[in-house]
Amino acid sequence: MNPLKAFVSTLQATDRNIFQKSTKSIYNIDINNLQGQPINLSDYKGKKILFVNVASKCGFTPQYRELQELQYTYKDSIVLIGVPCNQFGKQEPGSSEEIQEFCEINYGVSFLITEKIDVKGHNKHPLYDWLTNKAINGKQNSTVKWNFQKYMIDENGELLDFFYSITKPMNSRITKFLK
Repeated sequence: MNPLKAFVSTLQATDRNIFQKSTKSIYNIDINNLQGQPINLSDYKGKKILFVNVASKCGFTPQYRELQELQYTYKDSIVLIGVPCNQFGKQEPGSSEEIQEFCEINYGVSFLITEKIDVKGHNKHPLYDWLTNKAINGKQNSTVKWNFQKYMIDENGELLDFFYSITKPMNSRITKFLK
């Protein structure tokens, strides 16, 4: 092989290895629950995880009911994690206590809810860096468009797909991953 071609081939292989090593495991991301306690995402290895950026005062807020149904129906194979965010129309203005109370009283939510975070912009939480950036998640880029956008992670911590707000939690596009 020509020395220049051999060198280029070596560089390409090195670039692929650097890219593969640059992907970060979702299980190593730090995030807290509403009470400020750390959530160990690696506790959920072996189950699918559905992350949903949630808000209390949004037209999609009734999806809390279907999210709870999804969690109950597929409890052996999925963990739902609600992620409060106030970046879309300021529709999640409450404190951690107010968010918890709203979810429990109005929708009987028993699935995990994280601390309130940013899902876009300069202060985007590392969780959403991972969910939306192909260079980190190894699968695809996306942008969070509105409240109740959903991200499905497989049992090994790999991004499967994402779903815009209009996709209801019990939609077959989501449940097909759980059957």
